[in-house]
Amino acid sequence: MSEFLTTKELAELLRIKERKVYDLAASGDIPCSRAMGKLLFPRQAVNAWIAENSSGFSPQALAERPAVFLGSHDPLLDWALRESRCGLATYFDGSLDGLDRFERGEGIATGLHIYAPAREAWNLPAVAKRFETTPAALVEWAWRDRGLIVGSDAADTIKTLCDLRGRRVIPRQPEAGSHALFAHLAGEAGLSDTDFESLPAARSETDAAVAVLEGKAEAAFGLKALATQYRLAFVPLIRERFDLLVDRHAWFEPPFQTFINFCRSVTFRNKLDELDGYDASGFGRVHFNGL
Repeated sequence: MSEFLTTKELAELLRIKERKVYDLAASGDIPCSRAMGKLLFPRQAVNAWIAENSSGFSPQALAERPAVFLGSHDPLLDWALRESRCGLATYFDGSLDGLDRFERGEGIATGLHIYAPAREAWNLPAVAKRFETTPAALVEWAWRDRGLIVGSDAADTIKTLCDLRGRRVIPRQPEAGSHALFAHLAGEAGLSDTDFESLPAARSETDAAVAVLEGKAEAAFGLKALATQYRLAFVPLIRERFDLLVDRHAWFEPPFQTFINFCRSVTFRNKLDELDGYDASGFGRVHFNGL
């Protein structure tokens, strides 16, 4: 990314008309330089200028976000980011971890599936108040079928949550949205952590399914798509919405636009058709707009 902004880019950043940018430059109110008859605006100096002239703004919030996708691991999202060759790196370590890192400016987007039982709602309660003054949008990715992924040896005996008592169940890390969701559903069924044999946590959806496939666990709370892929039994429990919280400026930059355009391609649709338990008919629907 260039260290200088053009007149058009600065107008988009400040959400003003280009004519106003020329006025600011002519009056000396904003740092700029002229090269080959064009105005150029040093990115770092502009960020500092905005911070100095704003109230309730944090200089840290204006720092350039690294091109990293954060949050919860989703197999389809992971594949699309790689297959699109958009250049975005990934750091998937759970919905809650992603929100914390996004708030600290450590990435341009984060995936999440956080359930609010009291409101029977997905993701919006976790985002709305926390990011109401952040230029970010909560955009729908897909609905996913989630339940128990069960190994072949236990497929005939695990039909409900209550059948997990005394079983080897692979957990997820505390920062994962599925960890909190499983605790909620297990609690409704009268179960607690002490009812399951303790195992080290799996840090991704794929790791959880593979632990069952390899016989390390008898069951995992995972996605139907992975159960089908690994030819494992599946007990459906809930349908969840997976969303993306995206920095609005980054949305219009080439890396994210490359990713979005790929998600509208035939290649992506063909992949979606191969996966069991996904519904992406609402892809792109905006559920929240900050600031």
